[in-house]
Amino acid sequence: MMAPIIIRAKKLFDGKGQREDACVVVEKDKIIDIVGNKKIQPDFEGFVTPAFIDAHSHIGMCREGEPSQEAEHSDKLAQISPCNDPMNSIYFDDRAFANAIDFGVLYGCVVPGSGNVIGGKAKVIKYYATNRAEALISDYGYKMALGYNPRSTTEWKGERPNTRMGVYALLEKKFNEVILKKDKADLEREESKKKKRGKEDSVIERKYKMNFSDEDLLILEILSGKKTAKVHVHKDDDVYYLIELVKKYGIKATAEHVCDVFRTETFNALAENNIDVVYGPLGSFAYKVELKNENYRNVRFLMKSKSFYGLMTDHPIIQTSSLRDSLKFFMIQGMSEEEAISLITYKNANEEKETISFENNTATTSPEGLF
Repeated sequence: MMAPIIIRAKKLFDGKGQREDACVVVEKDKIIDIVGNKKIQPDFEGFVTPAFIDAHSHIGMCREGEPSQEAEHSDKLAQISPCNDPMNSIYFDDRAFANAIDFGVLYGCVVPGSGNVIGGKAKVIKYYATNRAEALISDYGYKMALGYNPRSTTEWKGERPNTRMGVYALLEKKFNEVILKKDKADLEREESKKKKRGKEDSVIERKYKMNFSDEDLLILEILSGKKTAKVHVHKDDDVYYLIELVKKYGIKATAEHVCDVFRTETFNALAENNIDVVYGPLGSFAYKVELKNENYRNVRFLMKSKSFYGLMTDHPIIQTSSLRDSLKFFMIQGMSEEEAISLITYKNANEEKETISFENNTATTSPEGLF
């Protein structure tokens, strides 16, 4: 029987707080105890945190060492593409995975790009997996995009409005068509049941399901709130449209990026409508007009707000291995070490609806500290 591994933490962060001079006991890849016995001879020593989680990434789809034309983060076929599955475009030999692991990022939510108003599914995966067969943790939800990006892809295939009003009209038209289709199917099923005097009938149910395409069924997952829509958005007015969309259709959404927002009131409006924030990437180049107000100092408005938020890298916009570097922008504004660590551990796990049990995974940094 293998002896347990002992990690002595000069500081131990658990995602919610910290303690000093604690020993973490690991057996068969699981934490079985945390003790304060200084006499124990450790196998490793340093600063210990839960595994880091990147809440929004294109890792494995945009791959290091490959030309841009081989990237697979955005499919150009149609504006509304909920069937697209990023697992089918990830190569796990992307060296970015190994780099991420070296810097403590063991998990992430991988999504398609933002050139489509609905780009596809959002999948939570293990970065230390060797292939797709062992990588998947959760079929989390869907990637959506508002603002400039989906209107900038007019040269792509399919119905491609060149304005935000056109893109949003296309989205709502699709939502309304699927809702109407469901209402009609529900009515037909009820009428059929009445003829059968309320008795369940497999034929009735089969006919009911035949009313919907694969795309319809996935959009119904969004409209029912069963899955979360991770919605790319940057500017105030698009944020407020997202709020209207959530109110109108009852969808469950997170606001992704939000980097151009520089008013606490806007973040509070998201919080008041139960829309959490996945913030970032921090430290990237503001390469389009939509980001003209982006600035690392904007984190102070987020910190002052009522928002529940975690962080992303949007890899490769900033590399996944730089996730923890994003914490410095919050600490400059006075955030404590333990609260900063929570942004890429506990809070990101919560953003992903706790599909990641990060308590049983540790990442050990050098004794010099996090930064």
